[in-house]
This record gives sequence, structure tokens and C-alpha cells, in this order.
Amino acid sequence: MYLCAVLFWCFVHKGEIDIALLGCSKNLVDAERLMRRLEACGYHTVTDSPSPQGEIAIINTCGFIGDAKEESINTILTFAERKRRGLLKKLYVMGCLSERYLKELQGELPEVDRFFGKFDFMGIVDELKSISKSTTITRDFERILTTPSHYAYFKIAEGCNRFCSYCAIPLITGRYKSRPMQDLVAEAEWLAKQGVKELQVIAQDLTGYGQDLYHENKIAELVERLSDVKGIEWIRLHYAYPTHFPMELLRVMRERENVCKYLDIALQHSTDHMLSLMRRHITAEEQNDLIQHIREEVPGIHLRTTLLLGHPGETQSDFEQLLEWVSRMRFERLGAFAYSDEEGTYAHEHYKDDIPQQVKEQRVEQLMTLQETIAAELNQQKVGKTMRVIIDREEPDYFVGRTEFDSPEVDGEVLIKKTETYQTGEFYNVKIQQADTFDLYG
Repeated sequence: MYLCAVLFWCFVHKGEIDIALLGCSKNLVDAERLMRRLEACGYHTVTDSPSPQGEIAIINTCGFIGDAKEESINTILTFAERKRRGLLKKLYVMGCLSERYLKELQGELPEVDRFFGKFDFMGIVDELKSISKSTTITRDFERILTTPSHYAYFKIAEGCNRFCSYCAIPLITGRYKSRPMQDLVAEAEWLAKQGVKELQVIAQDLTGYGQDLYHENKIAELVERLSDVKGIEWIRLHYAYPTHFPMELLRVMRERENVCKYLDIALQHSTDHMLSLMRRHITAEEQNDLIQHIREEVPGIHLRTTLLLGHPGETQSDFEQLLEWVSRMRFERLGAFAYSDEEGTYAHEHYKDDIPQQVKEQRVEQLMTLQETIAAELNQQKVGKTMRVIIDREEPDYFVGRTEFDSPEVDGEVLIKKTETYQTGEFYNVKIQQADTFDLYG
């Protein structure tokens, strides 16, 4: 729901690495690749241990917005204190925060043995090989899945060329860099052989795929080729950009049965005034026409969007127009976050952060209250329908799954009464009997 990166820490204890994972899917993929290499070196990785006791800690940080940076710093300080008390032998920091603030962190945190950035974190493996065995991995994409084994996050690119006014991502990740299509198809085939049935396709800008490598947009062709991979039954698309949207992608979504009728497309705002200040390079009319066109071309599609409140210059009129627009558009899925003034961004350099934090948070709360009403009404329309559901897990009173319209972690779920036995990772036709604001019951 939020444009926030991932934070994880790991500990080595008698050859065991205990990894606790928080945050977003793009950095999660990096963590899973690191875990694969650590296991190949002879370590045993365990995620989300309630009481880690190891002598080596690795913290993979987020440097995107204020709250995430604060969480990263607090975690580093916690383990720096453990090191001062002699409970840690080695402390490593990696990821977005150290990529963005390397010199500052090196000067202020002498307890950290070594900092790694967003792209050189595999150097941690070289650091730890000295106390374990050396190994070679022939396929760079191999990883240890931390998700349920039937789905995986699937990163097709890194970086962003959009340079929206508020966004620090290009400062951290650099220019857009697509992964070669043949490598992505090979990874999808490998994942399918591991039992993965569902790909959550992700990138900072999904719809920019291919421009750098092939000099034309290739996202539609890529999704078609992924849909041909045997064993992949659902493909869900995340983080599209509205400007210069590749319309050919809609044909693929409409024609391919295993491409979910779901699109995560961050729109950020609704007025010409704010779209211009945010440097989105699209008008309100063009954005509205795009939404209408998507719904016409892919009947039944569920749209998820993200909106930004409290950007410099946002007037009360802008906010009220945004509320009216959300009421009219009736997005099936919507998240919102408050503006964070990030150094190095266009907004920080050219605008004054002129909206009080309390007002920003009030606007977010008011918008999400409206969206809850819309989501509840849309969910009620599904009562009585039979929907295809994949089972994610079993809980004491329910089996819990998702429809093709639900992405893990951020969207609602389907709770199925335990009148029969269902298998995790399998698909079932479920009749919806009841609905609340976010979840369905069948």
C-alpha cells in the first residue's frame, strides 16, 4: 500500500542465520537471493525467529521516506548496542539507507563493521565465506523463497527514469535498468519447477520495461511470454505508471486467462494543479481517459492505486476535488500516504514543505475513511458469486485464500469455513456468502 522499502536483519548462530523480514517486495527479492548464497556457503537460514541469538547481524535498510529511515536507524542502533555489550561479533548494514547516506553513516556508526549499498550487498557472502565453505551458483536469480511456496515476487527491472517531484527512488536506485527477457523467462521456468504457481510481477516502474534494452516498450511481450510458462497459473502486475501507458498490455490482460484482471497503477493525485507540481507529465483529463479505457478494454478489472496527500502546494480545494474524484472513480483497491520532504528531490529543492504534518495525516485518514465505504460496497456485490481462490494458509477457524483480484499482504482475503479440508497452494471454486470492508467469507 505504501511506497516503502524493506528492512530485515539476520543473525548467525552456530552456522544458523536467523532472518526477520519486514517491508516491500522489491527488496525482499534481494534478501531471498542473499539467503540462497548464504545457504550455499553452508549456513542454515531461518526467517522471523522470535528470539534471535546470533553473533553476526546484517541489517538491510530502507532510505525512501522518513518513517522507513527512522525504523532503519533505530534498528541499527539497537544492534550497535548489542555489539557494545559484546553480544555481536560482526555487524553489517546494507541496502537503500547506506546507498543514500554512506558517508554520514560511516561517520556516526563506528560499531558497524562494514556498510554495503543497494547493489553490492552480495559482498556479505565474501565476508562470511572465511568461516564457512565456498560455493558457486550458476544462475544469478536463484533464491530461497520467504513467501508461501506457491507464489513469488518477480522483479523485472531496477531503477526509475520518471523523476517525480517527491520521489527519492531515482536517487537511490539510479536510472531504469531492465533485466533481459530471456533471463526473466528462465527464472519463471525455474520458479515453476520449484512449485510456484503465481508470479507477482514488480518493478519501480513496471510499464517502462524494455525501453533501455530494446529501444521500445516490451512489457506486453514479456507478460505474454511469462504466461506461456507451464505451471504458472496467475500473473499479477504491480506498479504501473500512467504516463505513456503501453495500451498493448491491455490486450494481453484481456486475452490471457492466467494474467489476472488486476493492475496496480500509482496515480498520486487528480487535479491538473497537483499533477503538474508533482511532475507527473500527465493531465487530469488524460488520466481519467486512461482509467476509462483500461476498464473498457479489460472488463471486470480491479484497479489498485496509491495517492499522495500533503505534497507542497496542495490546497484544500485540491484535496476536496480528490475526494470527489475518488468517490466517482470507485477504485477497488486504494492506499494513501503523507508527503515526506526528502533531500535531493525536486520538491525539496524547489518547494516549501508548507502543509503541517497534522493536516497531512488528517487528509490521509479522511481519504481512507471514504475508501473503506467504497470498498465495502464493492465487496457486497460479490456475495452470492462463485470465485476461483488459491489457499495461502490454514488458521484455527478458517482456510485463508485470495481471488485473482487480491495481492498478498496489501489486499483483502477470502476466509473459508472449515467444513471441508483444503490444501495450501491449490485452487478451489468458492461461493461467497458474506463480505465486510476488506474480506470475503465463503
